Amino acid sequence: MNDLTMQIRTIHPSDNGQLARIIRSTLTEFGANHPGTVYYDTATDSLSELFNKAHSIYYVALLNRQIVGGGGIFPTEGLPEDTCELVKMYLLPEARGRGLGRLILEQCLQKAKEAGFRNIYIETMPELKLALKVYEKFGFEYLPAPLGNSGHFGCDLWMLKKLD
Repeated sequence: MNDLTMQIRTIHPSDNGQLARIIRSTLTEFGANHPGTVYYDTATDSLSELFNKAHSIYYVALLNRQIVGGGGIFPTEGLPEDTCELVKMYLLPEARGRGLGRLILEQCLQKAKEAGFRNIYIETMPELKLALKVYEKFGFEYLPAPLGNSGHFGCDLWMLKKLD
């Protein structure tokens, strides 16, 4: 395992196609590829353009120089002004359990604080059990209803973390 190189960097336009495939294959893997999720979002095919907005950032995870996933923060429409959303956080199977997800999440939390956000919100699904455990470990708490206007009616779990 020592011969693996892990890297986290910001998104480049040339990453769009690979990241869209990773997001859709991960949702398919967990049976979460249904309407009302990022699986069907046209923005999933052009993430670098989507995250070219103030107070947003998308981090790309690389394992041995190969893109294996990513995740970011975004000021989703309709959220309280002091709240951003953790979005499009997905990793290929070979990248899981190596600490890349933790690194992305830590960088997202730090960037959210630097941008002046006091809370970070997540919309997710029960099918993504592995991710739910990670979010819980990071102190995200379940909400009774969604916040904002993401348009992701296929997500039926909502979580919020107060940033210190």
